[in-house]
Amino acid sequence: MIRIGFSKDVHPLVEGEKLLIGGIEIEHYKGSSGYSDGDCLLHAIAESILGALALGDLGKFFPDDNPKYKDYDSKLILKEVFDYVQGKGYEISNLDCMISLQKPKLRPYINGMREVIAGILKCDIKRVSIKATTHEGLGFVGEEKGILCEAIVLLERSDFIYD
Repeated sequence: MIRIGFSKDVHPLVEGEKLLIGGIEIEHYKGSSGYSDGDCLLHAIAESILGALALGDLGKFFPDDNPKYKDYDSKLILKEVFDYVQGKGYEISNLDCMISLQKPKLRPYINGMREVIAGILKCDIKRVSIKATTHEGLGFVGEEKGILCEAIVLLERSDFIYD
């Protein structure tokens, strides 16, 4: 049994905030603003996993009107989501992600992100793909006003018996 999930997340970039992407803090003069810690990539991944099992969106599980989740660590969000679906018998077959951010360049950070995410998802790093792109100066990403992250996940349940 396999299930596919897709999600994307967008956060504004503002001066004075930390830039957290994929569980890694990246030096930059702007950071991602959000109700939790603003890790746009981890949010997209968590929501894609929820979507694969038709469980709804991230806000259903981590509402932004609950004070408990103010400044909440997005690594914990992803861990809680994955622990739930793993309890249902699913594991990561593969994950493919795209980060759209004009600056800074992310190539030096990609492998670190993959390691963090693979650790949380209890899978081999070879199952985690992360790519980054700019928007060539176009739109809110190109104008450095925001970050957009997309994730698609394939979940696999090894004990599924076909009727």
